Amino acid sequence: MIKIAIIGSGNVAQHLVAAFSENAETEVIQVFSRKNVAFANVNPEKITSNFYDLRAADLYIIAVSDDAIAEVSAQLPFENRLVVHTSGSVAMEVLDPKNRKGVFYPLQTFTKNKPTDFKVIPIGLESQNAADYLLLEKVAKSISNAVFNISSEQRKALHVAAVFVNNFVNHLYKIGNDICTEHQIPFEILKPLITETAQKINTLSPDDAQTGPAKRNDQHTISAHLDFLSDANQKNIYNILTQSIQNGKNL
Repeated sequence: MIKIAIIGSGNVAQHLVAAFSENAETEVIQVFSRKNVAFANVNPEKITSNFYDLRAADLYIIAVSDDAIAEVSAQLPFENRLVVHTSGSVAMEVLDPKNRKGVFYPLQTFTKNKPTDFKVIPIGLESQNAADYLLLEKVAKSISNAVFNISSEQRKALHVAAVFVNNFVNHLYKIGNDICTEHQIPFEILKPLITETAQKINTLSPDDAQTGPAKRNDQHTISAHLDFLSDANQKNIYNILTQSIQNGKNL
């Protein structure tokens, strides 16, 4: 059984602890947390807030905020052990050189107390040497059916793409909700459309799935929408996205 120590107590750490604890091939032997956080799958005796109390493990996964990764890795009081981080945008090289380095990047948005099926979550892996990669691959495949060898540069590109398709899209949901609220319309009316749009991407390319007035170059509707919107930020976003769609289709 592969022994794993999780360093962190946020959403990613919580979900990784749950996934590894329910897996017959891995054992979470310890969790490091500066905060007084309870883990549903971990005996309180296995939780520590002292780096010097960390036990010997096959793999140490740092699941903290991006700007804390280097500092945390530098504080680890041991050498020549496999230490990885879970960030999509931070290079492997920021990890302290006293330990062997790697990346274990689950590409998903994690929400506290919301169960996640890790089997469908892509996991991007990177390591300094082949032996460590084989271990990371074994660990990743024990919880996921989608494991990929991805370089730091590729991971950075993937993270930027993920911001567009996840964070930015969700912000557009918020704008749609704001417009509905302003005009006393239930946002629920839009949910079947949101679901259909998301499902189409499983069978169509984004180019083929694109519809709407910008795609049709329907300037009459576009002008009417811009006249209707009273919020300057909403007008600006509408214009930018309309131009992006039209530039993309080479009108």
